[in-house]
Amino acid sequence: MTDGSPGRLIVVEGIDGSGKSTQIYLLKRWLELEGYKVAFTEWNSSALVRRATRRGKKKFLLTPTTFSLIHSTDFADRYERAILPRLHCGYIVLADRYIYTAFARDTVRGCSPAWVRQLYRFASKPHITFYFNVPLPTAMDRILTGRPKLKYHEAGMDLNLSNDIYESFRLFQSRINDNYHSMIGEFGFEVIDATLPIEEQQEQIRRITEEQIDLSAFRQRSSKRGAHV
Repeated sequence: MTDGSPGRLIVVEGIDGSGKSTQIYLLKRWLELEGYKVAFTEWNSSALVRRATRRGKKKFLLTPTTFSLIHSTDFADRYERAILPRLHCGYIVLADRYIYTAFARDTVRGCSPAWVRQLYRFASKPHITFYFNVPLPTAMDRILTGRPKLKYHEAGMDLNLSNDIYESFRLFQSRINDNYHSMIGEFGFEVIDATLPIEEQQEQIRRITEEQIDLSAFRQRSSKRGAHV
């Protein structure tokens, strides 16, 4: 970690339907069962701004700038109250999405890349960032199976990409995917082929984690399960 804390931060990123949430859950359970100190956090989950976010979306009050600002506020609250304290206490913190989500999404919505990065300049670089690379048609099939109705902002309908919600979703996710690909080399993402069987992906993730982190330093004496942040 760039802030010198004893903890380690592992992040998963990818477009909707890439399977990242499943994989980080499996990693969390494995680390817990092995007896390591683990904490978990996810994007847009701060109680401080959750109500404002819901109200803004429901009443269509969010511009690209306010969308970006409200998400950065959410992140800053979780970072200062939950992520940093656990890193300083020597936990392995697992994050389902991190600052790269904002870098990918907010610029698609029209915000300046330099401005968005400045908003998150306080955040430490993760020790490992797993990027789940998946073809867009595969991701869309996963999202739409069993959930035929998309949400307005999820589909990027606020961007006026298309009057058809499914086409808007495809275009929105495609542009986000392009942004992710442009960040792979810059931020040293560990790229996982998200079309592989779930078990094979998890094997790769565990192997990379063991190679890059001395897990023995995070074994806890008791059998308490990981914390949720």
